[in-house]
Amino acid sequence: MAQPKRLRHRVPVKLRHHWKLVALCVAFLAACWGVFGSGTVRPYVTASGSAGAEAAVRDVTGSRELFDASAPHQVTLTFRDESYQDMLTEYFKDGDKKYVEADLTVDGTRIPSVGIRLKGNSTLQGLTWKGRSRVRSGRAGGLPGGRPPDGFRPPDGFRPPDGQAPSDGQTRPGGQTQGDGQAQTRGQAQPGAQRPGGGRPGGFGASLKAEEPENLPWLISFDEFVEGRRYQGHTQLAVRPAAMQSPALLNEALAIAMVGAAGEPTQRSAYASFAVNGRAAAPRLLVEYLDEGYAERLGHGVLYKSLASSRFAYQGEDQTEYADDFKQVNLKGERDLQPVIDLIRWVEQSSAEEFATGLAARLDVESFARYVALQKVLLNFDDMAGPGRNYYLWYDLDTARFKVISWDLNFAFNGDATAGPDDTITMGSPRTPQSEQPQAGQRAGGPKGGIGHTLKEKFLADAGFKKLYEREYATLYRDLLGDGTAAGLLDQALAAYGRNEGADTAKAEKEAATLRKTLETRTQALKSLT
Repeated sequence: MAQPKRLRHRVPVKLRHHWKLVALCVAFLAACWGVFGSGTVRPYVTASGSAGAEAAVRDVTGSRELFDASAPHQVTLTFRDESYQDMLTEYFKDGDKKYVEADLTVDGTRIPSVGIRLKGNSTLQGLTWKGRSRVRSGRAGGLPGGRPPDGFRPPDGFRPPDGQAPSDGQTRPGGQTQGDGQAQTRGQAQPGAQRPGGGRPGGFGASLKAEEPENLPWLISFDEFVEGRRYQGHTQLAVRPAAMQSPALLNEALAIAMVGAAGEPTQRSAYASFAVNGRAAAPRLLVEYLDEGYAERLGHGVLYKSLASSRFAYQGEDQTEYADDFKQVNLKGERDLQPVIDLIRWVEQSSAEEFATGLAARLDVESFARYVALQKVLLNFDDMAGPGRNYYLWYDLDTARFKVISWDLNFAFNGDATAGPDDTITMGSPRTPQSEQPQAGQRAGGPKGGIGHTLKEKFLADAGFKKLYEREYATLYRDLLGDGTAAGLLDQALAAYGRNEGADTAKAEKEAATLRKTLETRTQALKSLT
């Protein structure tokens, strides 16, 4: 009978030969456990130096100012079809928006190895590939992984792209099911269909095919594969979709211009003839992205992006708890999310009196009143309180105050054009008086997701801030609608679209006529403000 092996012979030869190294590693791990234990390491950054400075910038100047609307532009993308197919596979499987390496040419300037990925949430809900839709398979693109914000419900009257209204218990756009048996309210318009006095959206109901990449919404990153590179100061650029019902997206171009005309921070935009892999070119709306370069132009401060999954709710001091809520855009490694956390905690916990007397020390209240009024004037339901949580926070390091910045206005001018300053703007639904809005903490979907925003609601609930809002609303009416500024901006946007190769001027004129009617109706309905 064989004798059992001695213990040392049961250890592999290679391990016996290197026992000193193994012992050293074990000792090191034991020491780490003794020092750190099982505690959580939290990524706090308090230094204001340059230790975390970003990579050196190499700016490509180009041959023509990108956002010069007085001239035509040409943009072409070229990428490998295999990479594109892989990207689509991942997106349709789990909602991940993977970057694909591509070559870009802008007004004759070639920029190799840029990154491109699909952009948008509600906009992509109508995307199909090989006749298959993520909406129909229950994988709506509301959020990464196909998960919509908790409590999110598409606007009443919404129908999927194929025109079939979901019955009780069927999957709704956004991946939710609803079994309440509510039928579409009579007279409500469907997204993608014309509303009384309103335009048409580029989001819900947009018919987009993966086989037509030239029509898809893209985010172009100049530094995804080449660190530190920018184009005319931009690290990213948004290419808006070519929606069948709104090829020129004049509503978004007009809204962006009106925000700028109101004196608030906005995004520049321009039309460019856009072609992908040699396919037919047509004008697309290019929109400035709020990136590091944009933050630098705003001044000395930190820019934070609200994510589609965002909730403006205090979740403690651990910054990792806010990873699904806000993304820091600039000064990474030098600053962190603490100012945002402080603001959220104070807004949530302050009494009505404390809020009234202390908000101005933390927020530019005049700018915020103008922001809230602008969203109403623009008939934009998907603002900071909408399902997309579309806004940025700018924290001025010199004044230690925040400013709310408009973002993603593709749903502008899609509501009741007669809605007044005390009506809630919705898409495809009758307006709701301000007094009947859900109060803070009672929003649809509870504290996570849903509709509403605590800061906005507490602001309008205060008598003094409400007067400031009403003053700004009246001023915006006078300066944008009453004097014809908006109508002139619409004419400029239409002309800019028509300068580019492939422009469908007949459809664009029809789109512009609908928007002119909206502006006329809006101007007459709000005339009593003067």
